[in-house]
Amino acid sequence: MQEPRSRLADDLNRLFNDAAGLAGGLRREVETLVRTQMERMLSKMDVVSREEFEAARDMAALAREQNEKLEKRIADLEARIGKGA
Repeated sequence: MQEPRSRLADDLNRLFNDAAGLAGGLRREVETLVRTQMERMLSKMDVVSREEFEAARDMAALAREQNEKLEKRIADLEARIGKGA
């Protein structure tokens, strides 16, 4: 009598393992499909990559620093001209 229960347990175990494997495969397939669709949507939109954004941000920060230095230099020159006149 032990053998039928053991066989039933083995069959159920195999069934659950197969279902888990199927679910894992389905999950990977859905992830791939979603990723592909998102990439397709993003390519149609006018968006920039992270690298392009960071490069533009760094350029803007550098330009801001240079602008501040030039503003200070102009103020210093104007102060000197004002003293000399």
